[in-house]
Amino acid sequence: MVDDYTRECLALVADTSLSGVRVARELTRLIGLRGKPHTVVSDNGTELTSSAILRWSQERRVEWNYIAPGKPMQNGFVESFNGRLRDECLNETLFTSLAHARFVLDAWRHDYNHVRPHSKLGGKTPAEIAGQGVRGHAPGHLANPSSNHHEGARLYL
Repeated sequence: MVDDYTRECLALVADTSLSGVRVARELTRLIGLRGKPHTVVSDNGTELTSSAILRWSQERRVEWNYIAPGKPMQNGFVESFNGRLRDECLNETLFTSLAHARFVLDAWRHDYNHVRPHSKLGGKTPAEIAGQGVRGHAPGHLANPSSNHHEGARLYL
C-alpha cells in the first residue's frame, strides 16, 4: 500500500493468503495510524473486488477506483514500485518462514521510506515528506496538497 503524495510504502503484507477480509483489516489499521484516504486505487484482484472490500469502502465512505482490466499502466506508480520490490527484495531472498518474510519486508520498507531519496520528492525521502505535514493535516497523515479534499489522498494497492 503506497501513498500517492508522500510516496511512502505504508504496508507490505506477508501472509499465507490475502482475502478481502485480511486486506480490509490492514486498511482499517492504517486509517487508525495515518488517517483516512480519499480514494483507494487498485487492480481487479479477487481480494480487492470482494464483498468485504465493497462493504469496507461503503462503511468508511472511501472512494474505490479500479483500473481497467489488462491496463496496469493506469496504476503505473504501483506497478513500478512492485517491480522494484520484486527485483530488490523478493527475487533476492529465499524466505524460510512467514516471520522471516515479514522481517525482510519490514526492513526493505524502512529503507525505502527512510533512507532512499526520491527524485519526485525533490531529493527527500518519503518519511521526510510525511513528517512535514501538509495543508492542515497533522504530520504522518495522508494528505494531497493539490486536492481540495480534507481527507487523505489516494492510496494505491
